[in-house]
Amino acid sequence: MIVKTLTITRIAHSSVLIDFDGHRVLTDPWFSEKDGFYHGEPYGILLEDLPRLVGVVVSHEHYDHYDMEAFQAYPDKLVPIAVIRGTAQPAYDVGFTNVIEMEAWEKTSFGPIAVTAIPGKHGVPEITYMLQAGGFTVYFGGDTLLIPELSEIPQHFPEIDVALLAINGLQIRPLGNQQVVMDPEDAAQLCGIIHPRYAVPMHYTFTGGPEKDATLLKYVGTPEELLRSFQSNVAESAPETTMCILAPGEPLVVKK
Repeated sequence: MIVKTLTITRIAHSSVLIDFDGHRVLTDPWFSEKDGFYHGEPYGILLEDLPRLVGVVVSHEHYDHYDMEAFQAYPDKLVPIAVIRGTAQPAYDVGFTNVIEMEAWEKTSFGPIAVTAIPGKHGVPEITYMLQAGGFTVYFGGDTLLIPELSEIPQHFPEIDVALLAINGLQIRPLGNQQVVMDPEDAAQLCGIIHPRYAVPMHYTFTGGPEKDATLLKYVGTPEELLRSFQSNVAESAPETTMCILAPGEPLVVKK
């Protein structure tokens, strides 16, 4: 398969549409809200407007990354969905039948797209993903922390076109402000390790609402502060990487 164009469209939070010349993969579907879970931004693509997908990748089982109750409205119940091992049931429960459980460094495919599970670490078991087709390589970082295992990526994937990286540095107040997501400095350090051509920040407008943010969740800055910090840190840690801030629905078109 020869791919001439890679298009990245951020939907909201960690939901991103990755398009390899019409072969499209959705990451971490989250298309609803409930008390304590708010996107903080509009959807770039509505659920009913999603194009036909060749696959879905899910980093972990948290509702704001694996919203199967809403995603059951997607009509193709045969679409392959990759998840971390032990978390297939929510997809099965709403009618999806092709659920692929994976662990780090295991491989599968969505038609012409090679999918590799990459290590991750969060408050619950998590994997991240590398997607490849037609000479393009995309890293989807879910909302992992920066962990030593990610330094193994260049051994397997020496050239990465786009890295999709969480940057809100989420902390859990009752656990002594324990950090569970990369912050802008961490994400920039990862860029310095894996050297992507482009880095697209995500996972930076989420809010739990006034009560939850005051008692449970802590962020390392406002969305604007997070983006500025990421930009300055990338310039220092990975000057060969171009940071691209994408509004919801705005595409990044990458060509070889």
